[in-house]
Amino acid sequence: MSRIAAIIPAAGLGTRMGADQPKQFLELDGVPLIIFTLRRLAGSTAITEFFVATRTDDVMSMQDKVAKAGLGRPARVVHGGDTRQQSVANALAQVDPATEIVLVHDAVRPLVTKEQVDRLIAEARVRHAVILGIPAIDTIKEVKRASLPEDVALISATIPRERIVLAQTPQVFTYELLRDAFKKAQEEDWTASDEAVLVERFGHEVFVVHGSERNLKITRPADMDLARFYLDQERAT
Repeated sequence: MSRIAAIIPAAGLGTRMGADQPKQFLELDGVPLIIFTLRRLAGSTAITEFFVATRTDDVMSMQDKVAKAGLGRPARVVHGGDTRQQSVANALAQVDPATEIVLVHDAVRPLVTKEQVDRLIAEARVRHAVILGIPAIDTIKEVKRASLPEDVALISATIPRERIVLAQTPQVFTYELLRDAFKKAQEEDWTASDEAVLVERFGHEVFVVHGSERNLKITRPADMDLARFYLDQERAT
């Protein structure tokens, strides 16, 4: 049986939520978001182990929560970093080199489905680098902000929306490809907003599988209401 590791960066503060605790600990259906997300990922029996990267101050409480999550597979909590990239790098360093596939998923995308995870793993075995993404539905404007008030920008270009997708997670790669991309980023002291950018910069193609609007990332208070609505819809079908 091949080894497939899931890395969940969960070291963010979530300041845009305006909550008194990091958003990964906010509850959806009475369960902390991080645990809800882990359990959804665990719906894919292809995943053989989990690595959760969290803030140093939260390691003990996270270990307790993860131990009680009932994932049925090994799950390790590691120290995260100041950035998503550092958190994923710290977790990746703990992954066994014999691992075939590494999946990276946002701690606060709780409604990912087993079908999405399994599809991405299957595609990664063939294409080596694949992410979920959804088409842009709004017109996309490129802007300039120099010498303007903070809430004003000048449009410099309109980007055809058929060329745009909004990246989601999971983002899934062969272990060697992701390891080498992170190594090169470290050597060049280069930081990116997600793993796909690092792999692209490394010179490898990254493919997109159509995702779902329901696979939302909890960022603002209204996102929790939407997640609850989607969850209720799931249960009604």
